[in-house]
Amino acid sequence: MELDKIKAVDTLSLVDKVEHELMQYFKENNYKPGDPIAKELDLCDALGVSRTVVREALLRLRTLGFIDSKKHKGMTFKEPDIINNFERIMDPTLLGQKTLKSLFELRLILEMGMADFLFEYKTQEDLDELEEIVRLEEETSYDKTAFELNKEIAFHGKLYKISKNTTLQRFHGLLLPVFEYLYQQEEFTKNSTYEYTAGQFVSHRMLLNNLKVGTPETFRGAMRRHLEPHFDRAFFKKKRT
Repeated sequence: MELDKIKAVDTLSLVDKVEHELMQYFKENNYKPGDPIAKELDLCDALGVSRTVVREALLRLRTLGFIDSKKHKGMTFKEPDIINNFERIMDPTLLGQKTLKSLFELRLILEMGMADFLFEYKTQEDLDELEEIVRLEEETSYDKTAFELNKEIAFHGKLYKISKNTTLQRFHGLLLPVFEYLYQQEEFTKNSTYEYTAGQFVSHRMLLNNLKVGTPETFRGAMRRHLEPHFDRAFFKKKRT
């Protein structure tokens, strides 16, 4: 039997095909936010499918944020809110360990990449706020090498704000439940026994001082050493005394 001559079966449902066709239509006709979308019945005639199929496809696109629908005004095309779509599914108790690990690695990537933006947009007011965060941390922290979630959120959250990238800020907020979930795991509660490569833990105070007088390059190096236990955990390395 010559199986290579058998044509592959199209596994897409009719709703899948209509959804794909509508997206192609929006792209090919260069739809912009606010542009009107044809009525359901007109789409049914154009696509040659039932109203039920069209309605289901439109519902999917509305859920993704591509369609806005208002009473008496019909449907219009809109730019989707990508972070909002993530928010709907970002429950760490429903995500697998592989996905959680990937999301935490994304946090490491983001914080290593924001240095240039911090040095470009930092103000004295920003530095003063970080100074207050670090001062309060130093007054209440006895173990200077341990990661405490609330202090991590306060300091690193402020760094995200300094970047002035609203998408980055919202994504940081989105990942907070993931951070909290992972910090509850045993691997994140023993940093006091971690043996740092340089022999010293880079604290928030050191990061702040680097942000005041250093460069993006020196800050990236300091941040890498600050996050070293998390990088080693991501790479499955063990360096504990």
